[in-house]
Amino acid sequence: MTITRTALLAAALLAALPAAAETTFTVLGSGGGPVVRPDRSQPANLLSVDGRHIVVDAGDGLSVRLAAKRVRMGDIDEVLISHLHFDHVAGLLGVLGLRFQTNPEKPVAIYGPPGTRALVEGMLTGMGPAMEASYGLEGATVMTPEELVTVTEIRGGDSFDLGATRVTAAKNSHYSFAHGSEMDRKYESLSFRFDTPDRSITYTGDTGWSDAVIELARGTDLLVSELIDLPSVMETVRRTAPEHLTGEIEAHLSAHHVSPDEIGRMAAAADAGAVVATHLVAGAQITPENIAGWQSAIRAHFPGPVAIAEDLQDY
Repeated sequence: MTITRTALLAAALLAALPAAAETTFTVLGSGGGPVVRPDRSQPANLLSVDGRHIVVDAGDGLSVRLAAKRVRMGDIDEVLISHLHFDHVAGLLGVLGLRFQTNPEKPVAIYGPPGTRALVEGMLTGMGPAMEASYGLEGATVMTPEELVTVTEIRGGDSFDLGATRVTAAKNSHYSFAHGSEMDRKYESLSFRFDTPDRSITYTGDTGWSDAVIELARGTDLLVSELIDLPSVMETVRRTAPEHLTGEIEAHLSAHHVSPDEIGRMAAAADAGAVVATHLVAGAQITPENIAGWQSAIRAHFPGPVAIAEDLQDY
């Protein structure tokens, strides 16, 4: 029997977990957007704590990945959105539409940064004709939007409980609007810490280097971080993007995302127990050589277990 490198990495991470853990963090989609990959779904994750299912970001392909894990739409209790970029929310329409068609017993609760309510209301408006017609039966009972979904907007510094899980949000550096400006006050990109009865997990979402994220992750058992391979991405950008946009694209990618080197330094500064890199943004292909290089760069600063995620892996 051949044991793959991925299996060995997953085993190393599992060995670092507390015995009989009731918390599982599943990377449903490990690819970063906006470019779609044929082998990796868009960013989405599932936090399961004692049977409670919390979706963390809802990228395109979410419904298919949930089905692969045998989790029904009606079993989703909450959805947390880190920020409003489309690769993190495109699967949300599937959550709402498919739940509507399968008559869940309770509304799904969506939590996200300012703008989330407008996003969901727009989706519900677009769903209006299909909801009104429903299955085409005269006089049939039709679920109302209030029965389908609730929305709570949150900001950095907020904490709240989802069952036995304490959620803490921090404003990260994925946006770099001028401090105190109207846009800075209006929009936030969030990182989340989940403190469950047996583990702590910190999810960076999309971020650049952030002291706020390091503080949020202080002593966390598992740091789930985004990753960008900027040199390989820029090779592709220079071949495919209009020349006048390449400078702006590079400025955004370098300031608003973290490299493997930065992941290692942030994890070490936070004294994290283990690292999983996801939301992988790289060139045209992600190869075993890429993965080995990323792990080596993270391990140059961080001594704990390191894994590069693939879709549907549990941690």
